[in-house]
Amino acid sequence: MRMERLGRGGTPDRVLGALAERAGILKIPPPAALTGEWFGAAAVLVPSVSVESVPPEEVFSLPPGAAECGDAGRPRIGGGRIGYLAYPDRIPERPALPLAAGGWTDTVLRLDADGCWWYETLGAAPCPDDLAAAVLDAKTTDSGWHIDWIRPHRDEHRRGVERCLDAIRAGEVYQACVCTRFTGRWDGDPLAFFAEGVARTAPARAAYLQGSWGAVASLSPELFVSLDGDTLRSSPIKGTLPLAADPAALRASVKDVAENVMIVDLVRNDLGRVAETGSVRVEELLTVRPAPGVWHLVSTVAATRQPGATIADVLDAAFPPASVTGCPKIRARELLTRWEGAPRGVYCGTVGMTSPLAGTELNVAIRTVEFGYNDAGGGVCGLGVGGGITIDSDPDAEWQECLDKAASILALGDTAGVTAAQHTSRAGVGNS
Repeated sequence: MRMERLGRGGTPDRVLGALAERAGILKIPPPAALTGEWFGAAAVLVPSVSVESVPPEEVFSLPPGAAECGDAGRPRIGGGRIGYLAYPDRIPERPALPLAAGGWTDTVLRLDADGCWWYETLGAAPCPDDLAAAVLDAKTTDSGWHIDWIRPHRDEHRRGVERCLDAIRAGEVYQACVCTRFTGRWDGDPLAFFAEGVARTAPARAAYLQGSWGAVASLSPELFVSLDGDTLRSSPIKGTLPLAADPAALRASVKDVAENVMIVDLVRNDLGRVAETGSVRVEELLTVRPAPGVWHLVSTVAATRQPGATIADVLDAAFPPASVTGCPKIRARELLTRWEGAPRGVYCGTVGMTSPLAGTELNVAIRTVEFGYNDAGGGVCGLGVGGGITIDSDPDAEWQECLDKAASILALGDTAGVTAAQHTSRAGVGNS
């Protein structure tokens, strides 16, 4: 492995734009990105990576002979496999994007917590001069984007919530995450959308991937699972209030606290299937944290993995994430496919990276926009939103929570001159 200190350069959104410009000049695949809190870094950017459709079981796998994680806690990544895995239900329906897509990179650019950029490669090649220049001299780009958003059907969502409440009263489930979906038409550059999103909202677990199939721009605040050395961690989010509200009201909410505790128990069960006996522990319970546009209740569950357990075993045990399914998990998943009006797609799946040096970190793909194409080649996109339903849920309040969660994304483009010179977003057109 080789590491080079590049020094202070542009912000992640600007460097990402410069990398995209470089890729266009060199006619190489576009860049990918992880920004926020990944592998102890403020950003991990991949200068160029071919992200193609792959079998779901291969998306986060490493080449034969590569260790699944190296020295825990070391500030180095080097490279690895980056990709996404879609939510697995309704697979027989034709998805807008592949069920899984990923690609291998030997090189990353890491932004450390002190604001310094590093070039890292699993090989021995020095940092190319034009790549260093993209980091150190990154400037605002003029790429543009445009989305016309259409709201989901409010009545359809209400029916789903009411059917969930009926199932809770009947004892079929205790809690379930009922979701709905904004749709839209887009043109321009999805990378510019993502760059503006991270610049304006600074989500903790943001990720961007692009291929011939389209793009995934995840502005997620949530960690699904990490594997660092032999330590597994998951930080489920359950409980939401608008950012303008008093955060103390969230911690005092009987409904939100009960919802979070139920999901913590589910995560403990999921991780326990691949953990050393007695090692599962709750490191954090019911912490109120800010996220783009909202307050969230966050808890953290940790465990020591069983000898020989791989990230594939962890996914078999815990995917899809507990916070976007329900309790009991299998029955909730079965019922959710009946209650929701459309497939979730990448939403509620996961995006992230596996590195032979740094281990694995995967987000929960919420606040995630999928950019695809219709049969005529036009740009179509989707944004899923939802919330956990308990016996105390009010259908009108659940609908408002969906709008609150979408608001920071639908607002992108409303402020001129943030990252790109041309971008607009119109929300609220159509069904309400």
